[in-house]
Amino acid sequence: MTLDNERDHGLIVRSRWHVPLQTLGAVLALLGYFLGHAHKGRQFAPNVHASFATFLMLALLVQVVFGIYLKLHLEKGIHGHIRRYVVLSHGIIGKIMPVISWVQMLFGGITALGFCRADHLGQCLAHFIMGSAFIGYGILLTILMLVGQAWLRRTGRSQEFFDSLLIAVWGCVNTFTEHRWGGPWVKNDLQHTSMGIVWWCAGLLGVWLSRKRDGRPKRNLIPGMVILLTGWAMSAHPQGLELSTHVHTVFGYTLMAAGASRIVEIAFVLRDKGSVDEEGNGDEANSWQYLTPFVGFLFMGATEEQMALLSNAHVSHVSYILILYSISFLLFLFVGMLLHLYASHAWPFEPAAKNSEMAAANGAPPGMYGHVERRMRDAEEFELEGLMSDDEDSRPGVKHTQST
Repeated sequence: MTLDNERDHGLIVRSRWHVPLQTLGAVLALLGYFLGHAHKGRQFAPNVHASFATFLMLALLVQVVFGIYLKLHLEKGIHGHIRRYVVLSHGIIGKIMPVISWVQMLFGGITALGFCRADHLGQCLAHFIMGSAFIGYGILLTILMLVGQAWLRRTGRSQEFFDSLLIAVWGCVNTFTEHRWGGPWVKNDLQHTSMGIVWWCAGLLGVWLSRKRDGRPKRNLIPGMVILLTGWAMSAHPQGLELSTHVHTVFGYTLMAAGASRIVEIAFVLRDKGSVDEEGNGDEANSWQYLTPFVGFLFMGATEEQMALLSNAHVSHVSYILILYSISFLLFLFVGMLLHLYASHAWPFEPAAKNSEMAAANGAPPGMYGHVERRMRDAEEFELEGLMSDDEDSRPGVKHTQST
């Protein structure tokens, strides 16, 4: 693996399990694709799930081809120029694969139930896009909390800068898409549009407050306030069915609790710091910070057709909401396990026996110093490798030997 172009893929790519797991995933996906087209059971009308499958499998095929090419270690001649672009493309496709796979799973559920057709399309899009956005936001918050503090410090921005920027962009989209301009204002158009307006107004303020006068990053409470206000609006969102009203109310209360928790976290738990750790290494997290909201399932599960189906089946809102919360807990568990796997592989702690005296003398947990020293040593090795590769590039006739 070339030092300059492939270093950014991270230590997890160097795991001996990387290729076997990628291969197993590709085989299972191909098997599912062909079985889905070969079965003679229930047949569906032309739908977005079937159409999107072709794009998804094409992306998987390209990813497999890129992976095989990189595994061949072709670095001489024109391959030396091509390889850097293949590495970049391989990384981009790998990062978007979870997102498009999630979209395909949603399409599958929608198709199986026959939802989101005709007049229900717009309302379906709003619920599933916004619900998925809340889930993605929760995952990103968890990543930044557990393994992303070093990256956040390198950007020179506070977390609220990115949060506020995303809120402002999303608010602009909502402002101009929740109502068909030129037509009559119907149902909840005005409330949806006003919610978009407050999002981009508050988002711009959050971006402005995310820096101190000297340019250093600064925490602020604007994203938490936006979440709280959004929750209040959702809790009073008028609905046609009693079941839908209860689900939206609980969703709103959950958002309000999440927004209040975020405010308490920044103002009282972290006291405007980036993390509990004074140096911002992100090695520890306060238990309060784990109240990250995975409330997207509540919103995705509150479309008109879903509510009508459950109401006709006499399913109570209590049972339904508890099931959705259960799914949220499982997703949180899954994300936590993946992040633990990544952190344990990329930054393993040193044995406690080597560092116990130093840790006890400074009131730090055993293993912490070995953890920090290993990360510093890795950074120094990367810098030395970069200098060595630059020196070799400047010497004609030197043959490079690089491994993955």
